[in-house]
Amino acid sequence: MTASIPCAIAIEGIKFRYPKAKTLALNNVNFSVNKGEIFGLLGPNGGGKSTLFKLLSTAVIPSEGTIRLNGKNPFMPNGGLRHELGVIFQSPSLDSKLTVMENLVYQSLLYGLTGSSMQQRIQELLKRFKLLEKTNEYAGTLSGGLQRRVEIIKALLHDPQIILMDEPSTGLDPLARIDLWNVIKELKESGKTILLTTHLMEEAERCDQLAIMHQGELVAKGSPQTLKEEVGGDVLTLTAREPETLRQKIESDLGLKVSIVDFAVRIETQQGESDIPRLMAVCGSEILTLTLSKPTLEDVFIRRTGHKFS
Repeated sequence: MTASIPCAIAIEGIKFRYPKAKTLALNNVNFSVNKGEIFGLLGPNGGGKSTLFKLLSTAVIPSEGTIRLNGKNPFMPNGGLRHELGVIFQSPSLDSKLTVMENLVYQSLLYGLTGSSMQQRIQELLKRFKLLEKTNEYAGTLSGGLQRRVEIIKALLHDPQIILMDEPSTGLDPLARIDLWNVIKELKESGKTILLTTHLMEEAERCDQLAIMHQGELVAKGSPQTLKEEVGGDVLTLTAREPETLRQKIESDLGLKVSIVDFAVRIETQQGESDIPRLMAVCGSEILTLTLSKPTLEDVFIRRTGHKFS
């Protein structure tokens, strides 16, 4: 019998409403994160992922439901759980007028690290993240990618087991994003649990598991590959002057299941290449463009919500 993987994060029946808001920002959200995995919260702006991040980082308290981090209630007073969390916010938290070392020393003091043990930990992380030569440079003079590395070091100084990252690649160029993900993989390999929020499909593809958010609700959960397999083998996207007329004709004459998303006719099928000649024979004069593609996470979002990811 295979032993079960310990749970690092458990979210059960979470609801949250901002003061004076008419609708819930989070509505009955449930999921769990295994220890040692990279878990992504994927969703468009307003989907609820940032609110959920605030709850996980203990910045706000849920209206209903429970959160357990390493089996503990993070909202119990004097629980000491924040020492098990490393939090990296979307907005930079470095003091640009201080050097890299000064930023790290002040962060260390907040977590009770002092003396030689503090200096040893700082030097260890600076070496690990290739920043030793930047020790005495002002944080504000560093590139976006290097600043993000310093942010990560700040979050790791007290050796947390769970690392929360809110849109970690915001403002980074493509090379810096690749570097960031190399760091995230290293953290996973060292046994850390990483939960991050993102609105980038290519970033979500790198996660072990995903929870897709839409309007405060969890609409899908699973590995990126499993979620895409639910859509089918191919996706055909057609444009026409009269999308509704084309939809009706395809359904009646070819028996294919069709939907319209943002004025485009969309068909999920197991045999896209075989369906194209049939479509052109029956509806060729009405089709303006036709695209064949493999399912993406955006297709998963469309399937679950009926809307494009935006």
